[in-house]
Amino acid sequence: MGTCSSCFKKKPRSEKDNINHNNTHNHHHHQSPSNGKAAAFAGDNGGVPVFSEYSLTDLKAATNNFSSDVIVSESGEKAPNVVYKGRLQNRRWIAVKKFSKMAWPDPKQFADEAWGVGKLRHNRVANLIGYCCDGDERLLVAEYMPNDTLAKHLFHWENQTIEWAMRLRVALCIAEALDYCSTEGRPLYHDLNAYRVLFDENGDPRLSCFGLMKNSRDGKSYSTNLAYTPPEYLRNGRVTPESVSFSFGTVLLDLLSGKHIPPSHALEMIRGKNILFLMDSHLEGNFSAEEATVVFDLASRCLQYEPRERPNTKDLVSTLAPLQNKPDVPSYQMLGILKHEEAPATPPHPLSPMGDACSRMDLTAIHQILVMTHYKEDEGTNELSFQEWTQQMRDMLEARKRGDLAFRDKDFRTAIDCYSQFIDVGTMISPTVYARRSLCHLMCDQPDAALRDAMQAQCVYPDWSTAFYMQAVALAKLDMHKDAVDMLNEAATLEDKKRAK
Repeated sequence: MGTCSSCFKKKPRSEKDNINHNNTHNHHHHQSPSNGKAAAFAGDNGGVPVFSEYSLTDLKAATNNFSSDVIVSESGEKAPNVVYKGRLQNRRWIAVKKFSKMAWPDPKQFADEAWGVGKLRHNRVANLIGYCCDGDERLLVAEYMPNDTLAKHLFHWENQTIEWAMRLRVALCIAEALDYCSTEGRPLYHDLNAYRVLFDENGDPRLSCFGLMKNSRDGKSYSTNLAYTPPEYLRNGRVTPESVSFSFGTVLLDLLSGKHIPPSHALEMIRGKNILFLMDSHLEGNFSAEEATVVFDLASRCLQYEPRERPNTKDLVSTLAPLQNKPDVPSYQMLGILKHEEAPATPPHPLSPMGDACSRMDLTAIHQILVMTHYKEDEGTNELSFQEWTQQMRDMLEARKRGDLAFRDKDFRTAIDCYSQFIDVGTMISPTVYARRSLCHLMCDQPDAALRDAMQAQCVYPDWSTAFYMQAVALAKLDMHKDAVDMLNEAATLEDKKRAK
């Protein structure tokens, strides 16, 4: 029901604390991407997290212990990877790719390869946000794209086929993604095909980051299906930037024809063929023959047998950019999907004063309620014997008292410092202190920290509606509005249950 799946007697470490802890101990030689370009793209992508190491515990919890029910992609029995859909404690949806240890025996090699890909940040890529090396486990963590693959929309569509303007947009977006990766020093992309093109919550095309990372330390990424390899790979077993252009040509043919064409058959598909004969009949003639000819010619150039005769990524972008003819129409409209899942309605029954204040994001009213409530919700969460009243305990309680005075006087930064002193000792756990510090973080425009504190309050007191209400406010501040409404509903339900007792 809630976002925190377990409780601890001692102060639990937050997801971010776990990440930083693991990085410090295991990969101190790596630096998180922090250059200006990475930061700019992270902002463009709605706050993509910096690349980090995740614990196996986090990823097991996110995927229901890697349940077969949440598998979204697998590449056959011999393939060294399976992809799962998961959800972290902070409510972020993720895609988790699981490798076999045999593919990457050396955890350092795997980590180094992952960090190389993790430095990239672009709004045309489903970005890599983390990895995990734990025992025999080798896992990648990426942004989750909720609207399926190009293959699904192109070959297995249920409602409508992809219109011509959207096919042109897909081609350009993937060319831009490849050009960005090439410019950033990652020109190799493995197994580029219609299954590697994903659609985000807005229906915009994204290139899967998984193809930027080798499937194994020796780079044998095509071992599962040699029918889909560029011709030079069959000759020398190597993937080059020119190989990527060849694979992009096959994707262009897929977009033109609506059929999945293996590279081994691509050249014969275009030799001497009339462009109209090749075009997808489901388009019913609703396309520009002139534009289709440009795409057809570009595909022909990409599919040249000699790698040096193929265009580079900048050529791909410059050829496709002028063809875009519906720049102002959102992608989700052209795909015929809803932009966002409809948020559930707010509770039909009257909200409590706390629920009403949280639904209105009225931080001042929330503050007043928390001051008036004081610590009555903490009753029973901590029982101390006389022997435990040490000087350290007295100092800790004094820190909490100073925090309470600062909280009452709206000196929120001082309150954060004092409450942190109380929490860091870890002898007593107070859901009220977590809730109060959560509000202080909100008042200081720190919604991530506010969400963590509200989640910790829930860990201490799993059925406390205030913990859920504070999560709702923090989620709304993070623009996660559907999740915020879900949390608001959960809090109101808990209040109803309590009243019914």
